[in-house]
Amino acid sequence: MTPEGGLAAFEADTPLVARVRLSPNHNERRLPDPPDVLILHYTGMPTAAEAVDWLCDPASEVSSHYVVEEDGTILQLVAETRRAWHAGAGSWRGQTDINSRSIGIEIVNAGHAGGLPPFADAQIEAVIALCQDILRRRPEILAERVLAHSDTAPDRKTDPGERFPWDRLHAAGIGHLVPPAPLSGSRFFGLGDQGEPVEALQSMLAAYGYGVEVSGRFDAATESATRAFQRHFRPAKVDGVADMSTVTTLHRLLSSLPRSPFADA
Repeated sequence: MTPEGGLAAFEADTPLVARVRLSPNHNERRLPDPPDVLILHYTGMPTAAEAVDWLCDPASEVSSHYVVEEDGTILQLVAETRRAWHAGAGSWRGQTDINSRSIGIEIVNAGHAGGLPPFADAQIEAVIALCQDILRRRPEILAERVLAHSDTAPDRKTDPGERFPWDRLHAAGIGHLVPPAPLSGSRFFGLGDQGEPVEALQSMLAAYGYGVEVSGRFDAATESATRAFQRHFRPAKVDGVADMSTVTTLHRLLSSLPRSPFADA
């Protein structure tokens, strides 16, 4: 395999990689422990070539470990031992510097700005194979730590979006998921509301991992986290309103975690 880009070469971490394209946008991981988070993104650009060029441009200051093209071709841009710059500012379960503790996969898709086109079957099959390979090699990444970029940065990111087929990944043994509760049509609470029900929602969102303050006030951060949760776990309606379907799905998700304090609630 001949790396492109004229930088110091590295060996691909998996034989699934068709091509190494070296990005200069990486540095040393800042934590002693191995990565324990896997983050999925969409590229949000019109073409794969533009996305890869951007991820390899020093001026962009962004990168990822892997890119999965529409036809299922897998590129590696950064060695897994290195800290790729894919997650940016964000948090999960109170932990920051997500870049240091994660592996990032960019999935070629025009994103919301491009109408959020469906992901190709060959592409999703390649994502599944790549995730399975990473998880086999890295048992530190638990099912509930396979995340959307929007989970770790809900106030500024929407990828990989509500059309991403998390259910297909879960059926293949990847990620944490429960069947979403059906839409009931009843409003529960949203931006500007306050009180004990809001505090309970915030407590559940924070217990799962979202970076919200348990204040009892349904503020913008709570709305963003609710919207991110819906994109990943209840995609039928993404509006940031904590309706009964959203709350029930969140409770079921928490209850299904190992050693969950919500299991008998």
